[in-house]
Formats: sequence, C-alpha cells, structure tokens
Amino acid sequence: MQLQQINVVYGKYISITTALAVVMLLLFSSCSGKKKELGAAITERDSLPVMDTRGVVTLVSDSGVIRYRLNAEEWLVYDKKDPPYWAFEKGVYVEKFDSLFQVEASIKADTAYYYDKKKLWKLISNVHIQSQKGELFDTELLYWDQNAKKVYSDEAVRVEQTDRIIYAEGFESNEQMTKYTFFKVNNTIFYVDEESAATVPADSVQNDSV
Repeated sequence: MQLQQINVVYGKYISITTALAVVMLLLFSSCSGKKKELGAAITERDSLPVMDTRGVVTLVSDSGVIRYRLNAEEWLVYDKKDPPYWAFEKGVYVEKFDSLFQVEASIKADTAYYYDKKKLWKLISNVHIQSQKGELFDTELLYWDQNAKKVYSDEAVRVEQTDRIIYAEGFESNEQMTKYTFFKVNNTIFYVDEESAATVPADSVQNDSV
C-alpha cells in the first residue's frame, strides 16, 4: 500500500514536471520568435537616417575656411546607405561667401542629395543659381562635383545674362559659373531695351565657353 502511494505520487510528479516543461518550451519558443523579429527590425539601420534635423541653418567649411551657408527645412543623414548621403527632400538653399564673407553666389532647389564621400551634389527640380557674375541659371537637374570643381547638367537650361537669355540642352561649367560650355543651344533672345527684345537664331551663338 505504501509503495503504491509512492508510485501514484511519483506519477503525479512526473506529469506535473512534463506539463511544466511543455509550457516552458512553448513560452520559450514564443519569446524567441518575438526577440528575433525585434532584432531584425532594429538591425535594419540602412533604411533609417542616423540624423534627422529640422530647420537647419549651418556654416560649411572648405579646406578649413568657412565658404558656404546652408539653409534647409529638413536634413537627413543616411550613413549606412551605399553610398552614404545627405538628403534635403524639402528644399535647400546654399550661399557661397568670398574671402570677406560677402555672398557672391547662391543656389537653391526643391530637392537635393549630397554624397559626402564623393563630394557630389545632385539638385533636382526648380534649380536656380545666381553666379558670381550675376547671371541666372535655371534647370531641373544639376550636378556639382566638388572634387572635380565643376558643375554640369544634361537637362534643358535657361541662362539669363545682362543682355540676353540663352536656352540650351545641357552645359558644363567651373564651380564659379564664370566659364561654361553649352552642349546644344536652342535659341537666344537679346534685350534691345526695356520694352522690346529681338530673337537671334541659335547658330549665331558659339557653342563654346562664354
């Protein structure tokens, strides 16, 4: 009788232990699955910006000297992308200073991306430039390669000079926008006076550096 009671108790102990083991196994499996999902979400850093700044006004140096002032509503930095880049998807405005910190040129666009390792700007939509010479450039796509020290575009461009307006397809220029080459000139409008203007055929304008 005593042995039978021990067997009964031992049987109950085994049953309880087995049940607890099954419950713990299920809980452990469930928790493990949750941790795995959370871990995967957290490690996907390539899709998240390392920096998200709003209402940006900052000075940018070149070779240790302050040369630019940057204004942007939003500045996102993606350091895990290939290649890494800065995103200004709500517009950007950049001013360039001379040695006396006077604004000598400016550039703005609806959207801009800066690839910091390449030192390459890509400006998109309503790109507007005022050069050191006071000329105005308008296009929908512009690249500014700071390593090569050049500005270029394959898109249509409108250039307003003191005496004429030039419409062309693509151009390449130095950083100062003082020497540039058009790939294809469409037509040119020369200002005659404030009330009238004369149109001159495209072949009358040299397709070389201005």
